Amino acid sequence: MNEEKTIVDLQVKKDIEDEINALKFTKNFRSATAEEWYIFMKNYADPETGGAAGKAIIHYNLYGNKEIFINTTIIFDDERLFNQELYSLVYAIADETVNRLIGYADTLLSVHAGSNSYHAEYKSN
Repeated sequence: MNEEKTIVDLQVKKDIEDEINALKFTKNFRSATAEEWYIFMKNYADPETGGAAGKAIIHYNLYGNKEIFINTTIIFDDERLFNQELYSLVYAIADETVNRLIGYADTLLSVHAGSNSYHAEYKSN
């Protein structure tokens, strides 16, 4: 049983690495306080259009010139990513999206992926 679990874990890790290495973004919209990015994945896509697997919506809340707080929503459109067995993949893609598009700023994240939906807080302190 442990050998089988190890093989499954290694396959999941490989799948995550493959998706992260192929991950691409295009900016769809930008205003003074928000951006919308399409998220393109290697093996997942919007089932209706065949395009981006999801989108990230980034809202900047600026308080003076010292504090920046960011609200980010990631919505996945490929329903295969709603499968609970893919939670690790959804989490890794969302984390990589925050790292690439936002960096180290304080961020509230809301991920919408069916049963894999979750909320997280990133603090730079």
